[in-house]
Amino acid sequence: MDETLGTHQPGPALMLPDVLDLRAAAPLAAELMARRGQDTELDASRVRKLGGQCLQVLLSAQVCWQAEGRRFRVVAPSSDFTEGVALLGASSLLPTFGA
Repeated sequence: MDETLGTHQPGPALMLPDVLDLRAAAPLAAELMARRGQDTELDASRVRKLGGQCLQVLLSAQVCWQAEGRRFRVVAPSSDFTEGVALLGASSLLPTFGA
């Protein structure tokens, strides 16, 4: 059993682009795949637009990280990111405070 599972500290947060649309989905998936197996933080402070394709990539990554026992979290979400996630019904991506 890997005793380090879940204890690896995340590297620098992945800065999400300001527009997460169809064109951003493939590069986002590639960036996330490069971080697979590591605790990962996503800085969503610059996001102005969140499209369904990138939301699917983020939700899929979240499920993969959880299945591997790794931490996957969004930090500093912009109001546009928070609003987009809420409108698309994916509040599991939002940070929880006081938990």
